[in-house]
Amino acid sequence: MAHTAMSGTGTTSDDDPLQTAVWRLRSRACWADAAALLPAAGAAAALQRASLLVERCLYTEQGWEEAEDALRTAEAQTRTDEDRGAAACERGQLAYAATLHGVRDRADEARAALGRAAALIPPGAAGRAVLDFRRGLLAENLAHSPQAARAAYRRAHAGAAAHSDALLLSFTWRHLAGLALRDGDLAEARHGFAESLRIREELGYLVGTAPALVSLADAETEPEASRLREEARRLFRLLGGVPTWLEPRLAPPAATA
Repeated sequence: MAHTAMSGTGTTSDDDPLQTAVWRLRSRACWADAAALLPAAGAAAALQRASLLVERCLYTEQGWEEAEDALRTAEAQTRTDEDRGAAACERGQLAYAATLHGVRDRADEARAALGRAAALIPPGAAGRAVLDFRRGLLAENLAHSPQAARAAYRRAHAGAAAHSDALLLSFTWRHLAGLALRDGDLAEARHGFAESLRIREELGYLVGTAPALVSLADAETEPEASRLREEARRLFRLLGGVPTWLEPRLAPPAATA
């Protein structure tokens, strides 16, 4: 399944041991363990817990009920418009993931939730870049409108750069490159995929590295393409077959007689 990665909400803070620990677990596909480290009380912790468990659904196609429960808890604890917008953004992402993976068609719910988020998150806020990226995912994968997707990804890219959100930049680079590849622009695609991979390797975002390797392989020639796919297979096995949607892309080449 192509282009299903989700945006992060930022990277770790060197000054916060808790967030560093959460990041390390998240980046190694241990979302439930990461969520368990967060404080039980507080709107910010509730939103982060929901975000982690929604991301787990997207990468593993499991944990839907836990994500719903965490999201309802977060929604109940919001006090500001920006927090309400962030919760609506997660609601839209969960509905998008359920639709994308064929669990249930929640496309209308996804659009409505992201629309609510757009009304609540002010322009220029860090959360706005994440929202723009997710609206791009809906446009590309549910509405099948690459032009609208490209415009949303570009807004997200600019917002991520403005807020120094390197993880989100790795997603916007990758998805803009995917659209370039679809258009036959191999040079632009290769550049974007290479930037995405570079950022993810620098951040140690292990769960996102195999998808980045596969994407770059799609724009490369042999023998480099095969080398990249083999490295992706190694990481995929290391993480226990996550992300699940990458498996069909990593099937070993058929043996020749």
